[in-house]
Amino acid sequence: MAAAYSQDLRDRIIRAYKRGMTTSQIVRLFEVSPAWARRVKQRLTESGEAGPRKVGSRGVRKIDHERLAVLVREQPDATLKELRERLGVQCAESAICRVLQKLGWSFKKRQSTRRSRTARMSQNAAKSGRPDKPDSTPAA
Repeated sequence: MAAAYSQDLRDRIIRAYKRGMTTSQIVRLFEVSPAWARRVKQRLTESGEAGPRKVGSRGVRKIDHERLAVLVREQPDATLKELRERLGVQCAESAICRVLQKLGWSFKKRQSTRRSRTARMSQNAAKSGRPDKPDSTPAA
């Protein structure tokens, strides 16, 4: 991930806007993208600050890891959708999957179960479409 632009550069861009310079002039002077220069100005006018936004956690986690582990022990064959409903949270099923993986749970079938087999639909009567020799080219 790229590092945020320095606060000094942001301050100079804001001073340039306040002096009446256009975005295209600022872009040429400071060698930044037009979109980024506009975002710096927009962030200052909307929030009153020109610093970079905070990066990191989205906040409080919705999924109680301990409760999820208990639910899986109670009903090991539950689907992700069922687990989400029993937890009573609004989140993506993939979020529950990530938590389960973090807790060490897997979706592997047991070795004792019989393998499922798919029967061949038809015999392989046609050629695969690739040339017999790797160096040859098909005739037109």
